[in-house]
Amino acid sequence: MGGRGLVVALGLGLLAGCTSRAARPLPGARPESPPVGSARPEAPEKGSRGYMGEGLASFYGPGLHGRKTASGERFDQNALTAAHRTARFGTCLRVVNMENGKSVEVRVNDRGPYKDERIIDVSLAAARKLDMVAKGLARVRLYRCKDADPVTAFSIPLPALPG
Repeated sequence: MGGRGLVVALGLGLLAGCTSRAARPLPGARPESPPVGSARPEAPEKGSRGYMGEGLASFYGPGLHGRKTASGERFDQNALTAAHRTARFGTCLRVVNMENGKSVEVRVNDRGPYKDERIIDVSLAAARKLDMVAKGLARVRLYRCKDADPVTAFSIPLPALPG
């Protein structure tokens, strides 16, 4: 009888471990809503499928202009491109500057940034659109572009630019 009870207890323990655990809001807590008349840009929520992260962005440009990127194409500081650690080459990302609400869509064509505290490196042209050139860094949120075609394993790779 003791062995049978042990088996039942183990079985119930395994079943309990397989159940989902939904996060519950604390009693009395209300969902955060933006203040009326705020100038926050429309963006997918953090938990949405398009959200890719939040962190520091930096930019790169003059010293690397014309050199080959990790994708094989030449870096153009005047193009709206970026370096990201994991996004596939050719992926369109929307970068939102959390300090001023400005945003820009960039195409990933390089790997980086190589500093742990940073989430993305954008080109000089993208940095200008985000109004972050003077500071050099900006707190940003990354989203997949809304109307971007999904990149799949069957996508044709982008050709390298001549030169």
